[in-house]
Amino acid sequence: MSALTIASLNATELAEHTEALAEILRACVKDGAGVGFVQPFGIEAARGFWCDSVTPAVANGTRVVLVARSDGAIAGTVQLGIDTMPNQLHRADVMKLLVHPSRQRRGVGRALMTEIERVALGLRRTLLTLDTVTGDKAEPLYRSLGYTLVGCIPNYARSAHGRGFDSTSIMFKELAAAEAA
Repeated sequence: MSALTIASLNATELAEHTEALAEILRACVKDGAGVGFVQPFGIEAARGFWCDSVTPAVANGTRVVLVARSDGAIAGTVQLGIDTMPNQLHRADVMKLLVHPSRQRRGVGRALMTEIERVALGLRRTLLTLDTVTGDKAEPLYRSLGYTLVGCIPNYARSAHGRGFDSTSIMFKELAAAEAA
């Protein structure tokens, strides 16, 4: 794998890369990722996710989208939700860490998470929260990056393969001491 580069996308760039991002999302769901979608999950639905929910959020400044590129192609992506209430401007939600199955276990997810934390700090967001399928391959990554498990909710969502329900693990990480009010 060549050098990995990570960059944020604005709404125009996101539209330009919808096909690649849709393919990553489709491939991850097919591989069993618990990111809100259930099989059968076609490329049209994946495109719709990026066009109908992510692009407007990026355009109105409520979400940051990062992409990791390797060998000239997008290998993964992660989002930071920053649409919080006025008393929560210190926190953000890490959402949809997706690494194409053919690029997993090569440091892409770790690099994306490291960069999303840097971006969060730049936005003065010092508390990050996320949820992940309990026991999923992403959970050890989050723990290794210093995320703390708050607890698990049983039967939280249908599994990506549509067979039964998955539990979810709620996690957080404090990036820096909160400023005194």
